[in-house]
Amino acid sequence: MARGSNTGNKALVRDASQALDQFKYEVAREMQLHIPEDRYWGDISSAQCGAVGGHMVRKMIEMAEQNLAQRTAFRGRR
Repeated sequence: MARGSNTGNKALVRDASQALDQFKYEVAREMQLHIPEDRYWGDISSAQCGAVGGHMVRKMIEMAEQNLAQRTAFRGRR
């Protein structure tokens, strides 16, 4: 994700952009990608960038599933 590129992707929840950006860097670190301090992604292959996005989606789906399971379990206890 090159700095300054505008793909039109916007967070649906206001104020989530910063958290999503931080999440992207956490996932990149977990994948052991070296992101330069200036946070310029232009030297990182599109395959690696895509892998970061894919891992982000996988983790967000897992979090949503856990959230739904907890709500379902909570409703069942009433």
